Amino acid sequence: MEELILELKKEIIEVLNLEDVKPEDIDSDSPLFGDGLGLDSIDALELIVLMEKNYGIKLNNAAEGREIFKSVRVMAEYIQKNRKK
Repeated sequence: MEELILELKKEIIEVLNLEDVKPEDIDSDSPLFGDGLGLDSIDALELIVLMEKNYGIKLNNAAEGREIFKSVRVMAEYIQKNRKK
């Protein structure tokens, strides 16, 4: 799981062009939106594309995305359970 969390952090930094952020700067349990990493709705769309492209996971609605994108750890858990082999 920790390997997947690190992989996700690197992908988030790359996809969202977070130039001044390193993987170790992102707390695995902190919120991605609002007070945590401070992402916005455009970033959410990028994360949806990342999930589909890299892990074969298609999100069906925004409410589902809000739950999954609570933190990097929640994303990793969801990917582990739902990733296309």
